[in-house]
Amino acid sequence: MKSTKNRFFLLFAALFLALTLACWFHSPRAESLTERRKLAQKPELTLKSFTGGSFASSFESYSQDQFPLREGFRTLKALFQTKVLGRQDNNNIYVKDGWLAQLEYPENLSSADYAASRFQQVYDRYLSGSSRVYLSVIPDKGYFLEGIPKMDHGAFVSRLREKTPFAAYIDLFPTLTLDSYYRTDTHWRQEAILPAAQALAKAMGKEIGSGFTAADTGICFKGVYAGQSALPISGESMYYVTSPTLSAATVWDGEQGKAIGVYDFDRLTGRDPYEFYLSGSLSLVTLRNENAAGKDRLILFRDSFGSSIAPYFLDCYQEVTLVDIRYIPVNRLGRLLDFENADVLFLYSTLVLNHSETLK
Repeated sequence: MKSTKNRFFLLFAALFLALTLACWFHSPRAESLTERRKLAQKPELTLKSFTGGSFASSFESYSQDQFPLREGFRTLKALFQTKVLGRQDNNNIYVKDGWLAQLEYPENLSSADYAASRFQQVYDRYLSGSSRVYLSVIPDKGYFLEGIPKMDHGAFVSRLREKTPFAAYIDLFPTLTLDSYYRTDTHWRQEAILPAAQALAKAMGKEIGSGFTAADTGICFKGVYAGQSALPISGESMYYVTSPTLSAATVWDGEQGKAIGVYDFDRLTGRDPYEFYLSGSLSLVTLRNENAAGKDRLILFRDSFGSSIAPYFLDCYQEVTLVDIRYIPVNRLGRLLDFENADVLFLYSTLVLNHSETLK
């Protein structure tokens, strides 16, 4: 018996040593496409890093990220957690009837306060006295899933509204359902959110028609939650909307100073296909409808959800400018934007508002 245990121990030690050496000598991957993050790289071995302990710590992170057959082991672990142990979540991703959602729980009311203070700063600096300022909240997908821990959306929105009396609140919750979102991703589906866009426009005194056609991108889309969960999840179709107005629209990337398209087809084969819409979360981007009947303008403070809904607004605005204050400090906005006679909409998801430290 003792001899068997010794042989097992030696076999395990040899396997561990072999895998460790494999981690060190194989070419490291720069990033994980499934997790959509950069992977730890090989640490430099020096006398100082070795004796000081930093090498051991860095190598542990490196070996965990560069472990041979890592993706396969992640999937095996996820299947064991969900199928054998019966857990409904893995890596903080909840799995329910084929839907994946991040556990956004509990609500962080101090984060609502901080977000409101950022919006207040924008108002005080550039919009004081304006009655054309609006606020709307996009619920995370977990709001529509039954039987999972979730934030108190009502309490969170109430706190945000209490702290932003300068903005007229537009309730989007009734315009959305679970089917408004991708099964495997955090975001909403562009072809499913026309009612939300119409509700926003109506509250701002505008009207968006129904003359949009949904077109298939042709890809099998697997969102960020599919990779993070590590489960073998099937993909889904990804659509975009077209119209004569959108075909004639011009788009200017203020971040890089160049013209881009409403849709970036090269992004469909990149790390995050959702960046197909307006090339992702650019810090400053302007859409124009040169054939618009009026001269109305909309300034949209947004997160990544804004990229797919913004094209709808060209149906009722000549110009729509998207601003992401996760990347642009509020005190710089006066040099970049003309706020005079513009409608201003703060449109953010609870996924960002509940972690609003990202807002500058």
